Amino acid sequence: MAILGAGGLFKSLTGGTNQASATQFPVQKADAEWRQQLTPEQYHVLREHGTERAGTSPLNAEKRPGTFVCAGCGQELFAMETKYESGTGWPSFWQPLDGAVETTEDRSFFMTRTEVHCGNCGGHLGHVFEDGPKPTGLRYCMNGVAMGFRPA
Repeated sequence: MAILGAGGLFKSLTGGTNQASATQFPVQKADAEWRQQLTPEQYHVLREHGTERAGTSPLNAEKRPGTFVCAGCGQELFAMETKYESGTGWPSFWQPLDGAVETTEDRSFFMTRTEVHCGNCGGHLGHVFEDGPKPTGLRYCMNGVAMGFRPA
């Protein structure tokens, strides 16, 4: 997992006010292509850094063996074995798959958080916090609309 500086990805994806980064992702598409491929809700979260309403994702209750994938490009993100009930209303995980995600610093809403992006297409997935369970102590709080699920 790479830590990207000062929200550069945010600007490169959305035209935001953070400093630019030279980050390039393997999957690159024009905005019109993303809009055609994704539902309006997926587009809002993945490409505009939106947040779905807590408790609305069916993935929050998913318990079958399998893998959570990026809704934008299909990149495998999280194994079911790392999912847990955080009580937040969003699917939560204590660890992503190796190389699956990247992070940036998010300074929106008058706070600093660590934003999580798909390492393949740069889509916004959610945030990671340091209040999760062992063994990592991390809580990857993900927007379910930004992901799909592949049963084992």
